Amino acid sequence: MEMTVETNKRPDFSAADYSIIVSDLHLTEAHNSEPDNPLWKKYKTKEFFFDKDFADFLSLSEKRILESSDKEKPIIELILNGDIFDFDSVTKIPEEPTYHVSWVEKRRGLFSEEEKAIFKMEVIIHDHPEWFQAIRSFLLKGHRVIFITGNHDIELLFSGVQKKLRNFFHLPEELKYNLRFSQWFYISNKDTLIEHGHQYDPYCVCANPIHPTLIKYNRIHMRIPFGNLATRYMINGMGFINPYIDTNFIMSAKDYISLFFKYMARKQPFLVFTWLWSASAVLIHSIADLFYPSHKDPLKVEDKIEDIAYRSNASSRMVREMRELAVQPATSNPLMIAQELWLDRAFLFLIFLLVLFQIFSFVKLVYDISFFWMFVPLLLFTPFFIFYARSIISLVGEFKEPRERIMNYTSQISKVRRIVYGHTHRLRHEIIGVVEHLNSGTWSPAFLDVECTKSLSKQTCVWIEPGPDGKRIASLLEYKDQNLKVI
Repeated sequence: MEMTVETNKRPDFSAADYSIIVSDLHLTEAHNSEPDNPLWKKYKTKEFFFDKDFADFLSLSEKRILESSDKEKPIIELILNGDIFDFDSVTKIPEEPTYHVSWVEKRRGLFSEEEKAIFKMEVIIHDHPEWFQAIRSFLLKGHRVIFITGNHDIELLFSGVQKKLRNFFHLPEELKYNLRFSQWFYISNKDTLIEHGHQYDPYCVCANPIHPTLIKYNRIHMRIPFGNLATRYMINGMGFINPYIDTNFIMSAKDYISLFFKYMARKQPFLVFTWLWSASAVLIHSIADLFYPSHKDPLKVEDKIEDIAYRSNASSRMVREMRELAVQPATSNPLMIAQELWLDRAFLFLIFLLVLFQIFSFVKLVYDISFFWMFVPLLLFTPFFIFYARSIISLVGEFKEPRERIMNYTSQISKVRRIVYGHTHRLRHEIIGVVEHLNSGTWSPAFLDVECTKSLSKQTCVWIEPGPDGKRIASLLEYKDQNLKVI
């Protein structure tokens, strides 16, 4: 079932005095460290949870606003701009499931069906009680909270998952609708467009954000982007690689070999086989999803668009035009994703070995030659193989940053001059063309090393407040040492 929203007692979200925007928290399950393998998924251990910091951040933000505002009760909105939850990294399985759990799910996490997504939401709530209590306290004070979906928490679009969250917050009737879920973008106070930004990344784009589910074997699934399938199938099985920094999994062959012998050789000696079947599963799953139809009711298409528009403070026309800006998914080019997964090089090498073996077997029927003669053509092939491998350049990082053309279009469509993105995990505050562009960075446990000692994360937000001329102004703030300071 796709996301639905109650239609009664809706408050007016079109105006706000203060907007606090955070993204890419990547809240997921807690990993219990293994004594004989302490570095395996160390970044997911409670040692690096920031729940208390986030609760203090919200309290300090509210205090700062109330002390500086001219209004007795300023309108404050907390906008959670995508990838707040990381459903892809949840690998826990229910003890007594009421649904079928395949062998792949037992090793890599549940598929993207609604009842399974609800279980994953329950796991995240259970492991992050302080964070959820902080959000509830914020709502109980009369403030607003808006969830915008990203690529890692696209399962938040299931109505059952939203209901699970609403039930947990258990808000009184008069505050119940201060919690809102937006499909993929939100316009704040008619002056700022907030969007996660994955719609402009071919590796992470939701192919149809208006109708994001598909029908597979008579069951409704969320259509998961290619990049997220890679997290589920590959990174969940390669626990020494931190998924929150691109350079941790986009490396040269030399770097991969160094990483293997330094950390994985003893704990994961058959890594090459783990990678091969996982990468193949990603390729097959992502291409197969192209052939499944979207799940939608033709009689309710316009109702769906109007509902998305309402929750985004937009018009139906804006929703349709924003939908048209999405890039073509990388899955439309199988060679492109095979190269990103290194499967092209693997298949090329295996095909060469197979052909070489067939030729050698045929020659051996005529001449009695040694098996070691096979190494001669293999050595001759090696320089060409290395040349090809080195010519392949990953485009993941290049496509993450939104283009000026996209910003100009979204600015014209939404009729704003300020756009806030997430997704890239990189802090930004710049003027691009006629648009003021900001990115709130990431709170996730983004470490450059397996030991989790070199962190790139900062507890940052985009802060929008009233300016001296009546127009709102935006800045980047960092929460550090129990203080909020402008970056």
